[in-house]
Amino acid sequence: MDDAEILDRIHQIVDTERGLRAHLAEDPDDAADTRARMRALEESLDQCWDLLRQRRAREEFGEDPAAAQARPVPEVESYLQ
Repeated sequence: MDDAEILDRIHQIVDTERGLRAHLAEDPDDAADTRARMRALEESLDQCWDLLRQRRAREEFGEDPAAAQARPVPEVESYLQ
């Protein structure tokens, strides 16, 4: 993925999250499933930001940004606020 694709994916995730938040406001009975889906989206979002930061750091130091890789979910789980 290049930077534009990563940013596009971030926008998709944010749009999906907005939809889930609206759904949660309309149907609080579906909270458990919606919150689980939102957690998965947050992990995906963390992965995207992490990958984008890695790519930009590699570019800054003259390395190949394509060598940046997404980190495993357990590693980025602690990023959640």
